[in-house]
Amino acid sequence: MAIADLTQPDQQDLAPKSEEDSRARALSVGVNTNAVIAGLAVVAFLYFAKPIMLPVFMACYAAMTLKPITRWLAQAKIPAPVSAVLILVVLLGIITFTISRLKEPVSKWINEAPAHVTELRERAYSLYTTGPRINEAAAAITSLVAPTPDKAAVAKAAPVVEVKDTAHDNAWMTWTSSALEGVIATVILAYLLLAAGDLPMQKLVDIMPTLRDKKRAVEISREIQRAISNYLFFTTLVNLGLGVLVAAGLFFLGVPNAAMWGACAALLNYIPYFGPYVGIALVGIVGVLTFPTLGRGLLPAGWYILLHLLESNFVTPVFVGRKCLLNPVAIFVSLLFWTWLWGVPGAWLAVPVLVGIKVVCERTPSLATVGELVSA
Repeated sequence: MAIADLTQPDQQDLAPKSEEDSRARALSVGVNTNAVIAGLAVVAFLYFAKPIMLPVFMACYAAMTLKPITRWLAQAKIPAPVSAVLILVVLLGIITFTISRLKEPVSKWINEAPAHVTELRERAYSLYTTGPRINEAAAAITSLVAPTPDKAAVAKAAPVVEVKDTAHDNAWMTWTSSALEGVIATVILAYLLLAAGDLPMQKLVDIMPTLRDKKRAVEISREIQRAISNYLFFTTLVNLGLGVLVAAGLFFLGVPNAAMWGACAALLNYIPYFGPYVGIALVGIVGVLTFPTLGRGLLPAGWYILLHLLESNFVTPVFVGRKCLLNPVAIFVSLLFWTWLWGVPGAWLAVPVLVGIKVVCERTPSLATVGELVSA
């Protein structure tokens, strides 16, 4: 046999390798396709199962936020069920007291919203030299098209038919009933999670097949719980502090209902990016409507902006720590996705869910790349 023939690869040897590569590629494509289909199925399930899954997620959100308090009470030899009851009673009492104090100013502001919009429009017109001319032209047009006294008398004498929109009232009652049911389910499930203590983790360890899997499950569970609870707990403290400072500054500046706007700032600060901007815009509108001059009217918004810059650039990184910091792009995408999926509650859940995904990806070798992408 010639040497050239020996150096040529045997076609019979190449055939199995080529067939093996084809099978591997087909298997890889099949796995990726199945993963995409499974992901879409999960998204569809979460979308259509919102009345069930949203209370579950919100209960986990609340339980992980309050977990550091239960640990502190456990050191004082207080059983988990008792500490869960104490925490939820105190928390619900604070929420009820806050709602009762803010109910009147919030309702008043909502009822006067059309008048505020008209007043804001007039203020905007007054900033331009053409504003008085526009008002004069509008008055002239109104006088031209106004009805004559005879027509006005006829119109007054004509019967008025009032159509009552019952569909809107029914929709409002349905929404209120659904929201109340969701709140009750969230409170009950949050109590069960707090009262269970470490029982869910023990159940998870029991179903793992090998010792290595048990250790990994414990590590991932503890890391997720620690990261999310620390993030939510310290974020809640920071947001409460921000709300108090915003309310105090607005009070000294002379803005009415300063406590209401401070509570609004604390709640909106849970929503990244959009929340603080909405709060700044609302406080800016209130300032412009409250004070006669534009410079003084922008002071409340300026105070809010100063506090937001200090909070986002200095306070939050110190309290939350580098370990929980996330990629801004990942936060924005998560915010868009969860807001589309579940609305405002989804926006509140966007960052905690992303923190949990980051921990799982960092602890799983096959998902390490994803964990690196969502990290700051």
